[in-house]
Amino acid sequence: MIVNHTAANGANILNAINGSGSSTGATTAAGNVVPAGSAGGSSGSASGANALHSSTSLGGTDFLTLMLAQLKNQDPTSPIDSNAFLTQLAQLSEVQGINQLNTSFGSLTGSLSSNQALQASSLLGHQALVASGTATLSSGGTVSGAVQVPQTTSNVVVGITDASGALVDTVSLGAQPAGLANFTWNGATSSGGQAPPGQYSIVAQYVGAGGAATAATTLVNGTIESVSMGAGSSGLTVNVAGIGSVPFSSVQQISN
Repeated sequence: MIVNHTAANGANILNAINGSGSSTGATTAAGNVVPAGSAGGSSGSASGANALHSSTSLGGTDFLTLMLAQLKNQDPTSPIDSNAFLTQLAQLSEVQGINQLNTSFGSLTGSLSSNQALQASSLLGHQALVASGTATLSSGGTVSGAVQVPQTTSNVVVGITDASGALVDTVSLGAQPAGLANFTWNGATSSGGQAPPGQYSIVAQYVGAGGAATAATTLVNGTIESVSMGAGSSGLTVNVAGIGSVPFSSVQQISN
């Protein structure tokens, strides 16, 4: 075997590189005796050992230095196995290939993030449909959104309540198939007046099995004001007017 990766064996090989002043010589991990004053004690090998000692981790150059040291100090009567030599060279090549692959993936990730940020900038000013139980009514404006209907139903009703929880208005959408049922509230109250600007809660129900009223998920349209590139798992987020910051993955629809 060419290089043993244990700490003790590594130390023996380094000692072989440094050389020993003892007349009896040094002993390698394989039990081979290195004569005193052999090539292992040369200044070039000593410099290699010092470089290894100053390094915080073993790299490809260090690996080859250790391998050459063992080749120089092997027992002539018991030379190394050529198959083991080729195997360790192949392992070194494999490790270097993995390191290069990791570097390439890192560059690819950075490139994809930059491209995603560039594409995200085109979303500014567009309408995003996101899941929300609240909506903001502007002066003279309207609120638009959709109801997520899980099954075909005979009727879907959207209720709008104010901050006190009082019912302001209802919007009946009638029979709807499974999917998104769009709705629009013009700000009018059920009494015929005009609701003041502000934030309102939106709830929805559909007629389920047996005619029972079943709650449904509501979604609201809002203007995308900004886009943020998050780190790690947070990913891309969009800041929607009247709703706040939401993950881009939660956006159900984008329109003009």
